[in-house]
Amino acid sequence: MDNIGSQLMDAATLMITGMSVVFIFLTILVYLVRLMSRLVPEEIPEPIATPAQKKPIQTSSAVSPQVVAAISAAVHQYRASAAK
Repeated sequence: MDNIGSQLMDAATLMITGMSVVFIFLTILVYLVRLMSRLVPEEIPEPIATPAQKKPIQTSSAVSPQVVAAISAAVHQYRASAAK
């Protein structure tokens, strides 16, 4: 068996190596992202077209007052029967 000092030295070496690799990788990644942001143009969304104003539709035939009275009576009768 190795002594504890040798094992601690191996652990410290492994830890420093791992942390160095991660630090170098992240540093390279940051610079690559910065480079890509300069090279690739930013996407600008297209302006949303406003819908054209619709003209109100004028109907030449109006509903006769008799039809309106019949519909009103039917609605009144339905509401009276539903309330019971």
